[in-house]
Amino acid sequence: MCEDLVGTWKLVVSDKDAFNKYLEAAGVGYLFRKTATTLSPDVIISINGDEWCIKTESTFKSTKLSFKLNIEFDETTADGRCVKTIITLENGVLKQLQKWDDKESTITRQVKDGQLVTICIIGDVKSTRLYDRK
Repeated sequence: MCEDLVGTWKLVVSDKDAFNKYLEAAGVGYLFRKTATTLSPDVIISINGDEWCIKTESTFKSTKLSFKLNIEFDETTADGRCVKTIITLENGVLKQLQKWDDKESTITRQVKDGQLVTICIIGDVKSTRLYDRK
């Protein structure tokens, strides 16, 4: 199942308003939010043994997240927040749980109908982003 996630994905559908609200709820600053909502990043997911890597590449900023499943680690988000993160895989769904200050965010990634479906949730704010395989 995890093999379905591996590959390079291009953002094709994103509700900019919903994504902006998600970023705002996470405490991301105005200028970073406005820039982030205009981008169509590529997401590259790879696995080497038990080490996973999720790269997000855009013309504005690129990030690389290396991790092992089920092991909490320190993550610095694209906007510079320091969070505690744990990523799990269950039934083909890669679930990223981030905690910082008094906040908690969940980002899930799964392949449905040939698309990578990424759902970002914080509180009652939800943003869905769809990627096609490149």
